[in-house]
Amino acid sequence: MKFTLSWLKDHLDTSATLDEIVDTLTRIGLEVEGVEDPASKLSGFSIAYVVSAEQHPNADKLKVCMVDTGKGEPVQVVCGAPNARTGMKSVFSPPGTYIPAKNITLAIAPVRGVESRGMLCSEFELEISDEHDGIIDLPSDAPVGMPYADYAGLNDPVIDVNLTPNRPDCTGVAGIARDLAAAGLGRLKTPAVPSIAGEGPCPVTVTLDFGDTPSLCPGFALRLVSGVKNGSSPAWMQRRLNAIGLRPINALVDITNYVTFDRGRPLHVFDAAKIEGNLTVRRAREGESIVALDGKTYALNDSICVIADGRGLESIAGIMGGEHSGCDDDTTDVLIESALWEPLNIARTGRALGINTDARYRFERGVDPAFMVPGIDLATQLVTELCGGKPSETFVVGGVTAAPEVLDLPAHEVARLTGLATSLAESADILERLGFGVIRKPDALAVTAPTWRPDIEGKADLVEEVMRIVGVDAIPVTALPREAHVPQPVLTVLQKRTRLAKRSLAARGLMEAVTWSFIAKTQAERFGGGQPTLSLANPIAADLSDMRPSLLPGLIAAGQRNADRGTGDVALFEVGQIFRGDRPEDQKIAASGIRRGQARPGGFGRHWSAPASTVSVFDAKEDALTLLAALGAPVASFQIVSGAPSWYHPGRSGTIQLGPQNVIGWFGELHPSALEALDADGPVVGFEIILDAIPVPKPKATKTRGVLALSPFQPVTRDFAFLVARKVRAADIIKAAQGVDKKLISGVSIFDIYEGKGIGEDQKSVAVQVVLQPQDRTLTDVEIDAVAAKIVTEVGKKTGATLRG
Repeated sequence: MKFTLSWLKDHLDTSATLDEIVDTLTRIGLEVEGVEDPASKLSGFSIAYVVSAEQHPNADKLKVCMVDTGKGEPVQVVCGAPNARTGMKSVFSPPGTYIPAKNITLAIAPVRGVESRGMLCSEFELEISDEHDGIIDLPSDAPVGMPYADYAGLNDPVIDVNLTPNRPDCTGVAGIARDLAAAGLGRLKTPAVPSIAGEGPCPVTVTLDFGDTPSLCPGFALRLVSGVKNGSSPAWMQRRLNAIGLRPINALVDITNYVTFDRGRPLHVFDAAKIEGNLTVRRAREGESIVALDGKTYALNDSICVIADGRGLESIAGIMGGEHSGCDDDTTDVLIESALWEPLNIARTGRALGINTDARYRFERGVDPAFMVPGIDLATQLVTELCGGKPSETFVVGGVTAAPEVLDLPAHEVARLTGLATSLAESADILERLGFGVIRKPDALAVTAPTWRPDIEGKADLVEEVMRIVGVDAIPVTALPREAHVPQPVLTVLQKRTRLAKRSLAARGLMEAVTWSFIAKTQAERFGGGQPTLSLANPIAADLSDMRPSLLPGLIAAGQRNADRGTGDVALFEVGQIFRGDRPEDQKIAASGIRRGQARPGGFGRHWSAPASTVSVFDAKEDALTLLAALGAPVASFQIVSGAPSWYHPGRSGTIQLGPQNVIGWFGELHPSALEALDADGPVVGFEIILDAIPVPKPKATKTRGVLALSPFQPVTRDFAFLVARKVRAADIIKAAQGVDKKLISGVSIFDIYEGKGIGEDQKSVAVQVVLQPQDRTLTDVEIDAVAAKIVTEVGKKTGATLRG
């Protein structure tokens, strides 16, 4: 919401400085985003007198002007404006001045062989209008040397306030002035709107036709003003509209824009000559469309409210008028509309059509229903003053009917909720200054919210009004009570895992990435998603249409972007939400990572000490298992089975699970077709661990660490080479060997796998090392041999393996 300082002072009698106004606005909840000082942008421009304007010797359309700037000798300026002439007064900019419209800084330079020491400017070059056919022609009494911004009244600061959605009353300058007056920064002086009776009934009537469906228009007011003369709006109105970023169009349209920002009351004007018959407010029909004032054609449906006449659609209600019935310089009879629209429907319509207008901004927040008729009276007053004409009576259908709700504010409520020691009388004064109706009782207030405050629903809202006017800075600082006992942990297991996962993966050399939670539908389908329930109703981009079912698409795309910019060896990770459905339990927390090119865990890129090698499935497996170990998961109990979802390579991937019903995650090389769907190059390996699926550790009786028990006896290692069928998993051999004696056998690891000469075609040799760690005595050879024999027997029974000779 933008407005100028002088505009504010039309409604607020105050001697406060600009800084005081800005500070107060932010203090009472109307955050000021910025203040623009147009005088600083125009600081180099001053009024000058053209002493002479002679024909340029080398160009027919140029003139050489001698210009008196009021600062010494006349300055020579080469000018191409057709209206440049001897004796005129215009606006001069010296060398070093920045020209806003052209984004240039002037310098002394020859123009067709004649030196020019400045520039005579048009309104377009100063960005105060679109007029560029000639330089500014000022009256003869304009003082030479005076800054043009001061002379033209362009030194009016512009204040930009960031409104919260619950403050529709402050979408007009009058509402902001009301709040400032309530905060003690002046006296509210918003002029009253005179009631205009009009002559004769309005020849056009309005019907609200919604059939059996809910009404989308609570009220509608319409008035005809005949015999108007449309043209340019006055300079003061154009300056204010220009200052807040609105382009003046013509007097009728500018008046509606002015009332929109002055009182927060959007209006619309129809050229009455272009309206056939009466108006009907209804839902659009399937297949209907309209060419709006922005020149675009919009396809409508029955969820959208429209205004139609006997010919067809004339307006998208509350959003934008139609091009057909718009007012132009030839308009002589105008219909002024002031209506009420259902806020939620306006918001949905605006989002569906992708239209953002000042009217939509206000209607979707809720305008003052009691100002519907006064709003049309105010517009009528301005139209008759600026364009002439005779108004008819106002045709009104619907309007405000519900009585305002009375809310009780107990005397102690402000102190209870805020800590402010505010008396009941002070609270009543503040609410009355804000426009609330207040009945004072001994121990409470009976408060009625004004019609322009639809956000007031309960006594807590009244307390908030008192608090923001008194000031949040007035709330006493109170220290939180110190607990006598040791505080209990507040983080959940999942929160702890999330933090620890990030630290663990970063420690392995992976860089953290934060990617979009949305991906393209084709990508979502390729990675197990794409359900209709996960499609966004209003995506921010066409390729961000679905909630992500996996973190991998975003990471792969990020890795490819790095590769496209010359960094092909990249390792990334992310910990975040993934979505498998629209239920709360379908949202999971995952930790995923990728490695690309030669981004191996031991070091990235090529090195002279070892041959170059690209990432492999075992790098991803190592990342996944290291992460699980860091999270305290029971890694020894996990089963690693071959195969993974379809976006992994079927022969170079695996699944980590605790039984087939509890899948913890996956790892492996990404399938070429999955990379193709993301327009990415390989090789890329990755993993994804579902943190929610990791079993929660059982609570321990004590938080104290157990006693460190180190065996004083020497461990014993034995190597075994088994011949086994190729289809047998190495993990099955380890599991079988480990199960022989879980107390004595402290570790089983594979150190060699061989296939080829000397081995059957369907066989492989798997060599394992078994570590025996006695706790109470040194093992004898007989005991060691007995354990070794059990290992051979057990592995043979479980996997069909035989000891290799």
